[in-house]
Amino acid sequence: MKFKQFGTKYILRIDKGEEIVETLKNFCTKHQIKLGSISGIGATNNATIGFFSANSKQFHKKDISEDMEIAPLLGNITTMNGETYLHLHINLGDSEHKSLSGHLNRAVCSTTFEAIIDAIDGEVDREFSEEIGLNLLKFER
Repeated sequence: MKFKQFGTKYILRIDKGEEIVETLKNFCTKHQIKLGSISGIGATNNATIGFFSANSKQFHKKDISEDMEIAPLLGNITTMNGETYLHLHINLGDSEHKSLSGHLNRAVCSTTFEAIIDAIDGEVDREFSEEIGLNLLKFER
């Protein structure tokens, strides 16, 4: 992974063979980015995406092991229990231009992945909601 910083914005290149979610999380932790947004494009041939069922309050995962374009990955950076927390969604396109989308659990870069991180000076934490079944943004009253 290589990067360049411009004020509160970071431009990253994740290289072939690197796991995208882990690399982004480690980068945010190392650079103390506790709040912000991430966008990116690239390719993967080994990914796991998820779909959350509001009725069952469970994630249903799908493993993908074919060449896919990442078009795009979008997400946000927050914290939970003092740790970096990434909430990422992805749209993946196959060779027939059909797409799959969902929550990104993991993806290995197959060629390159280009990301922009826009850091915000601040911190927003998350907490688990029993009612919803997800880790929601936590705002103090």
